[in-house]
Amino acid sequence: MPLMNVFHDGDGFPRIVLADPSGSSAEVLLYGGQVVSWKNERREELLFMSSKAIWKPPKAIRGGLPVFFPQFGNLGTSERNGFARNRFWTIDSDPSPLPPSNNHSSVDLLLKSTDEDLKIWPRSEVRVEGLETLDYLDNLMRRERFTEQADAITFDGEVDRIYLSSPPKIAIIDHEKKRTFVLRKDGMPDAGMWNPWDKRAKTVPDLGYEDYKTMLCVDSAVTETPIVLKPLEEWKGYQELSTVSSSYCSGQLDPRKVLYGF
Repeated sequence: MPLMNVFHDGDGFPRIVLADPSGSSAEVLLYGGQVVSWKNERREELLFMSSKAIWKPPKAIRGGLPVFFPQFGNLGTSERNGFARNRFWTIDSDPSPLPPSNNHSSVDLLLKSTDEDLKIWPRSEVRVEGLETLDYLDNLMRRERFTEQADAITFDGEVDRIYLSSPPKIAIIDHEKKRTFVLRKDGMPDAGMWNPWDKRAKTVPDLGYEDYKTMLCVDSAVTETPIVLKPLEEWKGYQELSTVSSSYCSGQLDPRKVLYGF
């Protein structure tokens, strides 16, 4: 049976040791959520760790598998490679259920925002899955056509887009509240997405200045190819919105099975 133990070493860093019956293991620090050791069943170390690594906060630890968030390098407004790698994480006492993994051991870690983080980086803890690789019309760029490059859509500024030929199922994942809204649709091939962010929100008379932090508009649409009906013809379309607890991803689960057991 896989094992998980927490140790407090002399360097002052609590570390989690994950062990597998085969003899392989991994060590994860709560500092930075960083994997600092990965050994195979022959106890051979597979990760590089610098012999001069500095094991003292607030320095980042060189080697292993660090977490760069919310930015990589200098590509952003945060400190180089972000702040996640030099903060202390916590073990999630109520982790999201994961699919069976052949008895492999695992651990869920959390990094929570501080009041200071939110002053300099007030991002929404939401992502949208199901629209990756699609073409979209950007209403902020005079409806110019682009292709979505991100694996999942996150938000750090104003968004006003129409995704074309979108799938029948889209997931809007709320990490903070551990829930997912699942949008299922038929007869409406496109999907609109809008968040005004801070500057635009101040120009919308019936929207509070801070409301953009707690809202995201994702809806079904027929945009690129209008529906034309001849006399006596009919068109049917529907949109269904459901909620699923935990970190549901759009391609992994059928919300009907989760909600109704079939």
